[in-house]
Amino acid sequence: MANCSASATIFNPLECRPDSYQGWYAQGNRLLAQRCYSEALICYERALDYYPGDYWAWYKRGLVLEQLRRYGDAAVSYGNACQIEPDNYWAWYDQGCVYLTEVNDFERAITCFQQALIHLPHDYWATYRLGESYRLAGHYDAAIATFRQSLKMRPSDFWGWYRRADCLRRWGRYADALQAYQKALTIRPTDYWAWFRQGELWHRLGRYQQAINCYRQVLALDPRDDYIWYEMARCQVQQGFPEDAIYSLGKVLDWYPRTYLSLLQSDEIWHGLQIYPGYQGLLKVAHRNAESG
Repeated sequence: MANCSASATIFNPLECRPDSYQGWYAQGNRLLAQRCYSEALICYERALDYYPGDYWAWYKRGLVLEQLRRYGDAAVSYGNACQIEPDNYWAWYDQGCVYLTEVNDFERAITCFQQALIHLPHDYWATYRLGESYRLAGHYDAAIATFRQSLKMRPSDFWGWYRRADCLRRWGRYADALQAYQKALTIRPTDYWAWFRQGELWHRLGRYQQAINCYRQVLALDPRDDYIWYEMARCQVQQGFPEDAIYSLGKVLDWYPRTYLSLLQSDEIWHGLQIYPGYQGLLKVAHRNAESG
């Protein structure tokens, strides 16, 4: 927050203290521009004492309250603005953003973005954030349809494709989800999570080589990701490549011997590796390291 100078405050000379709606509102605007948010809040509230039905004072009061991190109060202030001018896009949109990103009230966010889109039907951001609100509320079918609309406006938007893929994955439409993740990766080829989610889906579908290929892309971005090494080892065992699996397990056992020894003991998938001397050697070293660590 800016350091508000004495000349900017409302408490100094008498001439700096207005006695009308316009004076308080104008001073609130000046203080908002100077990022003197607490002082601007007082000004907008005094302006509303004079003119409680003013859209812009309620709206800008909401902006100030957001900056002060009083998000619930900001949403209420935007809501009052919406009641006064229900056809104004901005109060609906900003209220929706507060509910979506700060208050986590996704159902109310949905209502706000729907209203915003009534008044500005082809707005990308209200459409995208409506999709996000549906996604986070668990309404995956509605989210998928909404992201389809946002992608018509911005076909090369990474996040539209990625979030649409997330919804398809959660809804159980794995083939469509894979296509959407692949589309996201054509836009952002080095995105960790898009490669990870794609590998996870191939793994779930039993397409182990495709999963391994994706996991290798993840490891190119983060070579010490122990979870990915472990999941890749699972794919390698299931694909019938025990030596590769032993190599991958060697990484995680070297880094976190106690954690992964416990996992190896509890998961039957590794029992077939017992016949390999390399695996037995890994376990001996890992037990020694776990005891000494």
